Amino acid sequence: MGKIIFSVRYEIKPEKRNEYLETIHELKNIVFAEGLESYSVFEDKSKNGFFEEIYIFDNADSYEKFDDAENERVEILVNKLSSYIKENSTKYLTLSEV
Repeated sequence: MGKIIFSVRYEIKPEKRNEYLETIHELKNIVFAEGLESYSVFEDKSKNGFFEEIYIFDNADSYEKFDDAENERVEILVNKLSSYIKENSTKYLTLSEV
């Protein structure tokens, strides 16, 4: 089985930028799961306020188990992040290594 890349792309509300950055930095420090190779967040330099979270998993099993892992602090931060995102701007992509 190959690696899995899961990405979430969205636009944040301009007035929530500082709160978003604080929350995402905290989240980056605590996101961990078995089989999660890396978690990164990037901003689109050509479109201010557009971000993409990229998760790289060792394999499909690790990817499938990721949502099952319970971490109360991660859940709280993800809910906060959701409140900063503009409606209907979220796009998901899952890629499988060949």
